[in-house]
Amino acid sequence: MKVSVLLFTLFLITNIGYGQTQFNKEEAGDADAQFELGLMYYNGGVGILKDDKQALYWFNKAALQGNADAQYVLGIMYNYGLGTLKDTKQVFYWTKKAAEQGHAEAQFNIGLMYYIGEGTLKDFKQAFYWFKKAAEQGLAGAQYNLGLMYYMGDGISIDKKQTAYWIKQAYENGHEKAEDKWNELELWKY
Repeated sequence: MKVSVLLFTLFLITNIGYGQTQFNKEEAGDADAQFELGLMYYNGGVGILKDDKQALYWFNKAALQGNADAQYVLGIMYNYGLGTLKDTKQVFYWTKKAAEQGHAEAQFNIGLMYYIGEGTLKDFKQAFYWFKKAAEQGLAGAQYNLGLMYYMGDGISIDKKQTAYWIKQAYENGHEKAEDKWNELELWKY
């Protein structure tokens, strides 16, 4: 019994010290620590209640320092109105910031925003540019959309070989609609 109490006490002391160290890093301006604290508030869990406003606060602090993950998540929070009001201009702003740093999911989302004209003007050339960036990083959704853009000629010349290439990449990376599109368009011919 004494051993288990001792181990439990040691566990508490160790974790309290770790939490204090993390808090000091966040307050001192460590963007990665701020992002991690934002995630803790966003998800909730042991010792921290889910709190979207606190998550937004910490993601914003990290995003302002250039943390691409925080910028991307901040865009999501503005998109769904988590801890704030919905704001498509803020969604576009933060998502583009993350995309410019090479964040694949942000590149895909900014491509979608340009494609449908949400938070910005519709621009197929910009949509193509961002889908291609994300597709080259292996993001199946971007590969699929890029293939469809080549097929439909949205902002680019129709190119069945490129359609086949990107739809196949999307299928190989697990996109749920890619195999059906491959068969529907008979892309094996190309």
